[in-house]
Amino acid sequence: MTEPHPPSILSFLRDPPNLCSLAGLACTVGAIHFSIIGAYYAALIGMVWAVAFDWADGLIARRLHRRTGDHKVYGGQLDLLIDIVSYGVAPAVLLLSYGQFAPIFLVGVFIMIATSALRLSYFSTYGLSQEGKYTGLALDNNSLVIVFVFLLEGFVTTAAFTIILSVTCLCLSVLNVSQFNTNKLSGNPNNVYTLAAYCIAVTTFFGWKLA
Repeated sequence: MTEPHPPSILSFLRDPPNLCSLAGLACTVGAIHFSIIGAYYAALIGMVWAVAFDWADGLIARRLHRRTGDHKVYGGQLDLLIDIVSYGVAPAVLLLSYGQFAPIFLVGVFIMIATSALRLSYFSTYGLSQEGKYTGLALDNNSLVIVFVFLLEGFVTTAAFTIILSVTCLCLSVLNVSQFNTNKLSGNPNNVYTLAAYCIAVTTFFGWKLA
C-alpha cells in the first residue's frame, strides 16, 4: 500500500490563519524597510500591526473547527518562523539603524536574534507549562514594549534615547530567556481588544508625526 502524497506547499495558503500570519509578515517586512531608511515612525506602525495579525491568526484558528491536524502543525511552524523575523530580526534592525549602523550595535543585534531563536526553540520543544503559561517573556511583547518606549523619544536627546532603546532591547532579551512564567496574553479576548485599541492609537500618533 503506497503512502498518500502530502499536500502541496501552496495548498496551505487556503487556510485563513496562515494568510493572516503572512499579512503580519508583510507588516514586518515593511517595518524592516522603514527602519533601514530611517523612517522609524512608519517602522513602529508596521511592528505593532505585525503583533495584531499574529494574535488574530490564533483567534481565527480557534474558530475553524474543520482544520486538519496537518493544518494545525503547519500553522504552528509557520508562526514560529515568522515570529523570529517579526520579534527578533525587526527590532534588532530598528536598533541597528537607530544606532547609525555603528559596529558596536551588532553585539545587541546578535543577542536579540540569538535569544529569540533560543526562546522559540524552547517553546517548540516544551510548549506551554501545565498551567497554560509561557516560560519567560513571550516575544510579541518585545515589539509592544519597544513601540511604547519610542513615545519618550521626543523628550530626550538622540544620544540619551539611543541608550534607553539599547538597554530596553537587552533587558527584553534577558526576560525572553528567563525561567519565570508569564500569561498567554493573546488567548484572552479582552487583551485582543486592548491590543486593537493600542494599534489604532499608535498608528494615529506616529502617523501624525509622519505627516
